[in-house]
Amino acid sequence: VQLQASGGGLVQAGGFLTLSCSASGGSVRRYTIGWFRQVPGQEREFVAAFGWSGNRKYTDPAKGRFTIARDNGKNTVSLQMNSLKPEDTAVYYCAATTTVWGLVAQESVYTYWGQGTQVTVSS
Repeated sequence: VQLQASGGGLVQAGGFLTLSCSASGGSVRRYTIGWFRQVPGQEREFVAAFGWSGNRKYTDPAKGRFTIARDNGKNTVSLQMNSLKPEDTAVYYCAATTTVWGLVAQESVYTYWGQGTQVTVSS
C-alpha cells in the first residue's frame, strides 16, 4: 500500500487543521493507520491510530483535541486537529501496519509510510 499525507499548513494557536492520509494499492480497512509527528532533532512520536477493526488510540497530548477517523469510500484516514498549540508544530506522517493493537504506538511496527506534511502553529 502507498500512503500520501496532506493537509498541513500554517495556522495560529487555537486554530484547526485536518490532515488526510490517502491510500492506494490497498484498502485502509486492512491496516491500522497511525499518525506520527517529528520535530527536527527529535525522535518521531506517536500521535494517534485507527485500527482495522475500528479501534482508536491517542497519545495524551492529543486526547480531547485531535480526532482520527476513517472514510472507507475515499480510502483515507484523517486527523482532525483542534485547539492547536505551538508545540504541535512538526512534520506529520501517516503509516500503516498489520501488527497487534497493543503495539500500535511503536514506530518500528509500521511497514508503510507516507511522506510528511508540515504543520506550523504560530503563537
